[in-house]
Formats: sequence, structure tokens, C-alpha cells
Amino acid sequence: MTHEDARAYLNYLLTLNLRQEEAFGPLALAFVKENDLSQLGLLPEEQFNLLMATATIFSAEPKRYTMKLELLQKARQLLTSTRYDNPELSQDLEHLIKKTQSDLQRYSEAMKVPRPQALDRQSLIVETDFPEYYLEVAQKRASSYYQEKYRLTKEAKTAQHFGGAPKKFEPENPSIHKEFPGACAPFMNARTNAFHLLLPFDLKISRSPEDPLEGGIRIFYGKMGYSYPLRYEMGKLCSYHDGQVLDVDLQDPNLIFVSVSAIKDPDFPLHPSESNPSLPPELAYPMAILEHTGSLGPFIQVSCNVKVWFDAAIVSLLIQGAPDLAEYGLQGGAGLMTRSYASDKIESYVENLSQPWQEGLSFNFVNLHLALNPGSDSATIPSGTPIFSVFPVLNRQCYRYIDRRTIDQPS
Repeated sequence: MTHEDARAYLNYLLTLNLRQEEAFGPLALAFVKENDLSQLGLLPEEQFNLLMATATIFSAEPKRYTMKLELLQKARQLLTSTRYDNPELSQDLEHLIKKTQSDLQRYSEAMKVPRPQALDRQSLIVETDFPEYYLEVAQKRASSYYQEKYRLTKEAKTAQHFGGAPKKFEPENPSIHKEFPGACAPFMNARTNAFHLLLPFDLKISRSPEDPLEGGIRIFYGKMGYSYPLRYEMGKLCSYHDGQVLDVDLQDPNLIFVSVSAIKDPDFPLHPSESNPSLPPELAYPMAILEHTGSLGPFIQVSCNVKVWFDAAIVSLLIQGAPDLAEYGLQGGAGLMTRSYASDKIESYVENLSQPWQEGLSFNFVNLHLALNPGSDSATIPSGTPIFSVFPVLNRQCYRYIDRRTIDQPS
């Protein structure tokens, strides 16, 4: 950028400021941060005007004050080099800096929540057939997925510092686009700070048997309150258990067809099938998952054999479908795991509670419960797509809600 270009752009920015355009703040801050204003040939007065104009329109949010304080301090350093230098302006600027510092300090102190000394960090112990994948690779895949899909651009992050100017309808102006593509910060935090479950292969759920994925297919009859596994033989739908021919038409709206692809993730370890050595290794795991797939009414239950151990006296586990499932035509179930299965066999409890580290812990399996959205006839979840998330929450006995009106006012 030449000196002439820099001065022309400065005049453009200051014009935006005079017009109270929303784009001024983001564009001005980016210009200040990305350039050495002195090297661009701008006069001290011009630099001072731009710094002060930018600093005074930050959103009235303390978390923005670090950048605001930096601009004010730069302006104070420039003041003595300008024709504006006088004791009254210098004092006003000093007061503004001290007020910003005070606000920032109080905000920082309020955000520092002291950790109770007696608080023990909870451990969630995970057992799975492929720990390297589900505990490491899958978490990296989920993080990359959300970062690529929802991360803010550099311009959007800059625009987040400003919000005071009157808004206009400018959907095509990228300088003021500062919102998270998915939702606000708490919802983004749920996406990026959780334990995610995803599959190393594609998964398809459909109401039609047409175009199944190459790894295999399962058929279920499912409606609210009832489901049953089926198979297709000799042009007829039969019971999956005993082969009995059933009078169910292939066009029945309650039929659910589930199919899987071969392994798509190059980092997933390939192992031959123990039950069928002739099966290609890239199909062994998807078909094993498909074989153990079940149904609960209209929901398909996909089990990855991921077992989590936790102290149910303190922690419960919220299992929730990923918020992006709707984009694929699916909805995910949600559930709260509070303690070990109550319907399991006595022998399984004896087996699962025989190790010293298991003492006092509950266990449960994290399964994926998926159903087609109303009006959706087919949905495919690509490999590497987060499907379900696990959120540790306090046990119900460890907290309580209190009506604010019942708390005595200080005397």
C-alpha cells in the first residue's frame, strides 16, 4: 500500500465513522493491527484520530477492553507528537485509560472462580475395542469437522469487538459478519468441548431398499412403541430370528433399511473378521457393527461397544445427538446415564466389578440412537462426522435449584 493509498483508505474509514456505519470498527481495527501507520506515511494527527475513533466505539463488553486499552495507550503515546497536545486532553485521555483498566481488572476478578480445595477431579474411564481410534483419532476428527464448519474468519473475529453502531440490513457486507455460523458461544462450546462419537465408515438409514451402501444392510420394522428385525429372502420379508415369511410389503412406511460402507478413515486399524476370514478387512468392522445394530421403535440403535465407567454418586452422563444431524435428515435421541444397567444379568455385574479400580463406579454403554426426520426418506452420515456427544453433569443429589426470593437480603 502506497502513502497515497493509505491516506485515501484513512479518509474512507473516517467517512464511515462520521456516517456511523457499522463496518467502520472492524475495518479500522484490521487496518491498525495489520499495518505500521507511521511507515504508511500517515501524520501523527491522522493516526491519533483513527486510534481514538476506533477505541471509542468498542462494544460495551469488558472482554473487548484489552484491545480497547491497547489503542488508547497508543493514542496517549502519540498525543505529544500532535498539535492536539494540551493538559486538558491529556488528562481526559489518562482518565479514560484508568477507567478502562479498572473495568478490565474488575471483569478479570469476576471471571476468576476459585476452585474449592476439596474438589476432586472426576475420572471417566472408557473401555472400547479400538481405544486409539475412539479416544484419540475420533476426537481429532470431530475437532477438525467443527473447526472447518463453524470457525470464524479473521474478519469475523475482528467484527465481534464492535456492536454499538446503528445496524442496517447488509447481508452481503462481509465486514460486519461476526456471528458464529452455528449458534452463539455456549452452543459452540458444546460442540467443541465434548467427547464425541463418530464412525470410520458411512452410515445410511432409509425407508427404501434402493441403493444401499456396499458394506451390508439390515432391515427393521419400527414404529412408535414397537420394532422387529427382518431379513429379505427369496423376494419376501422374513423374521430375522426364525426365517418365518411375513406379510409385509416393501413399500410399508414403517420399514427402516440400515446399511454401511467399507472403512473410509485411513487411520482406523484394519483387522480380518474372526467369524468370516474371507471378508475383506475394510468390511469386517462395519459389518460387525451392523450385525449388532438394533431398533427401539422408529429409532435405530448403533452400538460401538464403548463402555464408560464413572462415579454415579457425583456424576451423570448426558448422551445427546449432534446438533448437525438435522442437516443429514436425522434426529438423535438423548439420555442421562445415572448408574449401571438395572436390567443386566447378575453375572455381568460380578464380572464387571471384580477389579480394584472398579470399586464404587458405575458403567454404561454409549449407543447411538438415530431416526429419520419426518418427511425424510433417506439420510447418509459420512465417515468422520460427529454423531453423538457425551457431557458429564452433576448427579441430581449434588445440586439444587433455589428460588431467589427465598434468600434473605443482607442487612
